[in-house]
Amino acid sequence: MKYLLLALVGLGLAGCATETVVPALYGTLAGRVLDARTNQPLASVVVSTVPATSGFLTDAKGQFSISQVPAGTVALSVHKTDYADQTLSVIVSQDQTQTVALLLERASATAPPAAASQPSLAHATTGLPTQVLLGWRTPGAARADSLRYTVMLYEGASVYQRELLTNARDTSVLATGLRYGTVYYWQVTTRNPAGASARSVLWSFQTQPLPDNRVLFARLTGASTNIFSATITGTSLVQLTTGTTTQTAPQLSPNRDQVAYTSNATGQFQLYTMSRDGSNQRRISTLAVEGYNNAGVGYRWSPDGAQLLYAHYDQLYRINRDGTGLQLLATAPPGRHFRECDWTVQGGSGGRLVVQTVGVNVYDAELYLLNVDGSNPVLLLSNLPGRLDSPSFSLDGSRVLYTRDVAGFNSATGRQLDAHLFTQRLDGTGLLDVTTANNVTKPVGTNDLTPRYSPDGYSIVYVNQANDNLTPGSVFTIEASGNNRALAFGNAALPDWK
Repeated sequence: MKYLLLALVGLGLAGCATETVVPALYGTLAGRVLDARTNQPLASVVVSTVPATSGFLTDAKGQFSISQVPAGTVALSVHKTDYADQTLSVIVSQDQTQTVALLLERASATAPPAAASQPSLAHATTGLPTQVLLGWRTPGAARADSLRYTVMLYEGASVYQRELLTNARDTSVLATGLRYGTVYYWQVTTRNPAGASARSVLWSFQTQPLPDNRVLFARLTGASTNIFSATITGTSLVQLTTGTTTQTAPQLSPNRDQVAYTSNATGQFQLYTMSRDGSNQRRISTLAVEGYNNAGVGYRWSPDGAQLLYAHYDQLYRINRDGTGLQLLATAPPGRHFRECDWTVQGGSGGRLVVQTVGVNVYDAELYLLNVDGSNPVLLLSNLPGRLDSPSFSLDGSRVLYTRDVAGFNSATGRQLDAHLFTQRLDGTGLLDVTTANNVTKPVGTNDLTPRYSPDGYSIVYVNQANDNLTPGSVFTIEASGNNRALAFGNAALPDWK
């Protein structure tokens, strides 16, 4: 008792003197985890302690060893999918190794796994691209656990749904082909080998608005041709079609709400429409947009965007944008087919049409002016040396724009050597070679092709392409006067700018 009192007094004096720092004391915790039924070691069991150290996994022999465990009583927890979790208290002594053995029981077949959580993409994220990586985690799941995941994607305000992942072990999936300006919801279902499952909460995200691209064009993608939109400099590129055949000759409606194009998905080029983001693709024609040297290029919107004009062999038709009201307007002269065309609201009586007719040889071309009902054909151009192509009206309807091979190369294959851009008045006067009007030189051995007026009517958009017909063309712009020839972007054909 005397010594105890002295010790207490000593402690009291020490408390009144300098405070001492008690060093941290640690030990080691080791053990093995076995299947309670088979007594076999269990690998990849998650082992953790409270107070926390770090998470550990058992090795192939079911063994684990945790150093730097605070001395004293700690809670040891083990987890493995398909087994019941187990927790026990263990006393760890300083500088000693405490060894334990744990037996895990199989979980009940009806016990569900933990629901997926911690999405890699924060809930309600906005402004995302049309391709998004979705990831998640399952609380307490180890890498070797046999959980399977199914991911469903739902499009807001519609009945659209898509299964992005089906009964897979991946914990992420790439959602592609999303629509612009759209809210999507997604949910993960977790399933264990026993068949029990758990669903995550419903997460959402929103894609960025559709870029206001004003240029459409066709581009070769692998073995097929597809349709794209972009700015006039080629930025904000959006692929609108993903077909394995040929989707070509895109044209934006005058009111800029629909895209028309042609596709040979059925074996012949038919006329289609779609929304500006590439959705709602719909075939509207039954008679093909084909004929002599007309592989889906012979059509045009009406000035009000309500109808389309198109060539079917030796016949010229008008059709409503929804595919109704097909009407025959004109028949080509004997032995000739209609090819490209355009429609202007100017000129009285509802406007005028300009149409190209060709014979078996594409260089055998003529341009006619017609009333919008197909009547009163007036020959505008004919019997010119070299191929004559791509007629269209100026914004005010006073001039016709077209191309002609000034080399006069009458090739039955359609090849051109030196095609230029030309404009002239409807009465045949005022001829202007836009390509050379102001001593602007285009590259030797190339053709200027498929021109269209810009939305303001003062410039022209067209393609310049090597005359071997093999090298992809590039989109250029030039003022209608022939000034300021400029490259816009490469690898494109049949541009349309509105």
